[in-house]
Amino acid sequence: MHHTITRARLLSRRASGRTIIAIHGELDIATTAALRDRILTTLANTTTPVIIDLSAVSFCDASGLALLVGTQRRAALHGVTLTLAAPRPNVTKLLRITGLDRAFTIHPTLSAAQLGRPRTHHRTAA
Repeated sequence: MHHTITRARLLSRRASGRTIIAIHGELDIATTAALRDRILTTLANTTTPVIIDLSAVSFCDASGLALLVGTQRRAALHGVTLTLAAPRPNVTKLLRITGLDRAFTIHPTLSAAQLGRPRTHHRTAA
């Protein structure tokens, strides 16, 4: 089934031993279902660490946050590490006020994510 996404698009590629999923546009209730399908297909077909590049996400609502959390859970089920890269200030603020900045490893840039230099570390229970 092919989904047409007018307000968001997703590009995935492999680079430096990682799978990079770049989301462009709005991450909201109108776009998340189609994006989820593509992300889950990508996760099912990779064993490399995954970086979600948020640098081109112009808007994110609760359904977008739910997509990110669900993607992280699915990645963990596949034994794949997932990190976020380069969220814009509005997305960074949303992650911070919801407390999700503590649930993800977040890198300030895609380059930093590829090098594994986090800005925020994922907290794990002892």
